[in-house]
Amino acid sequence: MTSPVIFTDLDGTLLDHASYEWAEAKPALDLCKARRVPVVLVSSKTRSEMNPLRQELGLTAPFISENGGGIYFPKEGKIEPPPEALLDKDLWKWSLGMEYTHLVRSLREIREQLHLTIRGFSDMTPEEIAARTGLEMEKSRLAAMREYDEPFILLQEDDRTAERLRQAAVQRGLQISRGGRFYHLHGALDKGDAVQRLTALYRARHSDVKTLGLGDSPNDFPLLRKVDHPFLLGSPGRFPEIETELPELKLMEHPGPRGWNEAVLDVLTRQGVI
Repeated sequence: MTSPVIFTDLDGTLLDHASYEWAEAKPALDLCKARRVPVVLVSSKTRSEMNPLRQELGLTAPFISENGGGIYFPKEGKIEPPPEALLDKDLWKWSLGMEYTHLVRSLREIREQLHLTIRGFSDMTPEEIAARTGLEMEKSRLAAMREYDEPFILLQEDDRTAERLRQAAVQRGLQISRGGRFYHLHGALDKGDAVQRLTALYRARHSDVKTLGLGDSPNDFPLLRKVDHPFLLGSPGRFPEIETELPELKLMEHPGPRGWNEAVLDVLTRQGVI
């Protein structure tokens, strides 16, 4: 029997980009719970943001934080964490990414090297983070509790500058991803690497695992490349390069929880994955 596992981005995918609401995805989430389909949250958000949301959604699957920097295993979950995972408060933490202090230092070096106006989360107050994200103040404080990823804004934004940034990061063994609101500086591993490792744990338990992946922006492309059924939410044609690269990619017209609900229900009910 096929065992589906869903890997999903949050902002602009399971959550509305502006309001962060998820109510429109409730029918598909309820079906996942009824059929015991794991829903793995994969985000640039921090563990401090994601764990309360996971609990609010009623999910017990592991979740992947900060663009693949960490994988967290709830105690009540079904998947055993690997031996290298360490118990950290109420979660088992499997660290994959670069330490945050190193990333902050590296971003400041890159800023000075390239003479760019860059503001990272480490430069921002909770009030500024709230203004730039639309988050409530308490959630902005949780967003600032970084472990593996430094979000930043770039004022001189053009293709040449973005390439110079990328090269400067690669020279330091790091990489830059582009999300819905921010650039992100993080280690060499990304969402796709974390998805691949977690998929291997699921396949060790079930011989026939089929993976679904949902995202809406370029930092989700590594995730989409590692799943059996990739879905890109939002206006078709925004990212022709990934559409060409992944012929199996399904394009959903609606972004956010509405598109998420349509995609998951389509796979779980009409396409016969389970």
